[in-house]
Amino acid sequence: MTLTQNRPKPQLRQRSPRTVGRQYQSVLVLLVISIFLLGGMGGRLAYLQLLEGDRNRQLAEDNRIRLIPQQPERGRIFDREGRMLAGSQLSYSVFLWPVANTEEAWQPIIRRLATIINVPADTIQSRLEQSGYGSPSLVRIVRSVDPDVVTALAELSSDLNGVQVQAETERFYPYGEIAAHVLGYTGEMSDEELLQRENEGYRLGDITGQMGVEAAFEPLLRGQWGGQQVEVDSYGHVLQVLGQKESEAGSDVQLTLDLKLQWAAEKALGDRIGAIVAIDPRNGEVLAMVSRPVFDPNIFSSNITTAQWQALQEQEFPFVNRALQGYPPASTFKIVTTTAAIESGNYSPDTVLPTFPFIRAGGIEFWDWNNAGFGPLGFSGAMAYSSDTFFYQTAMRMGSQPLIQWTRRFGFGQKTGIELSSEESSGLVPDESWKLENIDEPWFQGDTINMSIGQGYLQSSPLQVAVMFAVVANGGDRVTPHVLRTAEPVERYRESLGISEPTLRVLRQGLREVITYGTGSGLNDGNTPPIAGKSGTAEDPPRKSHAWFGAYGPMDNPEIVVVAFAENDGGGGSSVTGPMVRQVLNAYFSDAPLPTPRTPSRPVDDSLDP
Repeated sequence: MTLTQNRPKPQLRQRSPRTVGRQYQSVLVLLVISIFLLGGMGGRLAYLQLLEGDRNRQLAEDNRIRLIPQQPERGRIFDREGRMLAGSQLSYSVFLWPVANTEEAWQPIIRRLATIINVPADTIQSRLEQSGYGSPSLVRIVRSVDPDVVTALAELSSDLNGVQVQAETERFYPYGEIAAHVLGYTGEMSDEELLQRENEGYRLGDITGQMGVEAAFEPLLRGQWGGQQVEVDSYGHVLQVLGQKESEAGSDVQLTLDLKLQWAAEKALGDRIGAIVAIDPRNGEVLAMVSRPVFDPNIFSSNITTAQWQALQEQEFPFVNRALQGYPPASTFKIVTTTAAIESGNYSPDTVLPTFPFIRAGGIEFWDWNNAGFGPLGFSGAMAYSSDTFFYQTAMRMGSQPLIQWTRRFGFGQKTGIELSSEESSGLVPDESWKLENIDEPWFQGDTINMSIGQGYLQSSPLQVAVMFAVVANGGDRVTPHVLRTAEPVERYRESLGISEPTLRVLRQGLREVITYGTGSGLNDGNTPPIAGKSGTAEDPPRKSHAWFGAYGPMDNPEIVVVAFAENDGGGGSSVTGPMVRQVLNAYFSDAPLPTPRTPSRPVDDSLDP
């Protein structure tokens, strides 16, 4: 008998109706759960695709499409002869691609990057937050990095996802400090400035003119941004260029400045605090404008160091263009007093007056500068010797109104119209209403006396004084000074003041006699054609006095006006600023040398477009 024969047959288990029911219930529960889960997933998919589809597609695009901005090259600045005063050179900047990482993933990258580029981590973090972590556009973190930093970033690129180095252009001033206050400088917009100018098309990281010509002609110089839209892989490698817009370089600007004359004026002023201005009296072109202390605009084109900034802080307001600030004009102002006295009808051109050690008015003694007087003088002699008591008498007789009115007609108390108006002071022409409002005193005769010799509350800039001299030089027209060289007619920049010919003749004779035998005889050295001029020494208690000198030439057909000003120098106009004017005039009427430009560290284009 076999084993199979002896094995017992299996018995079939009979399931009860209750057991079957339980199994059906389990299947039904699983079915309901599955339907619920599938419905939820389907609803979520429908929500993501239908309701949030555009947004999610954009996020996906941002993760693979990058916007690479292309900064425009800033327009160049040239002098009147086509010599480049400001251009551009290549540099390298560090950018971040915000969308490349999550906010959490950026944190270790920011900390490591901060140590490499020497920028605080908080600054980098702030810039990222300002642009937004989802932004596909590159955000500049630092400009003009050193080559060793570029190398370090390249070697660590695998650990610095989203960090890139790109070539850009930066501003380059080949003559450094020369004409710095006229040219100004460029710098990255601050957050506050960006908020104010967003409606003008500016963006985060834009470089703009911060003062001088760079700021005044910003719309011409800035150019238009371009850029590329590229597709990248997960490592940030460019797969293809999807679109490109070429940037448009800014327009070149040609100034009225003459580099040779500017250099001569820079050397003439030297290290003294003050200013020198030279203009063409025929059309108002500014030929030179110097201010001290000064700065090198190149340090703002890259990353100014702490040491450089501290050195600037040790100087006395190096960013103030003193050629545009107000000071008492002293005896140079006797040009206006002479005009007002004769044109008011109170005095004839042939008037002769006695002069005295002092004049008494309102119980106060107003002394002549030599404490002795000069005897009888006419207007030209009074100008030559700069007699104070002569002009005191004219002021006392004509009163304050003719003097104030002619002061304003000469352009004092208002901006000159130069393009650098945001940095220009209007000066001050005081009157009784101003004095009552600001000092709570009425106008006294002593105020008129002080004003007649350019003292008291009167304030005028070296540029305004140059415009005053130009009125005499060109035959009675007030010119509008300007630094942009244009082809506009001369009449655009001239306005007649209606001064009579006899008055102009007295003014010209008096200013010429200042040079031939008067207070400015030191300029009568035969190295220039015949010139005319006037000195001035302004009291500024309790500080030292200011020194002034202004001159124009040649006498028969004036081409140039030069005004020199030394702030709180303590010396007289004839001894301190007169030699400065002589030096500038000698340079103008001779073959003056050019300064040597710096060699740029990287390529720079210095050619003038035809």
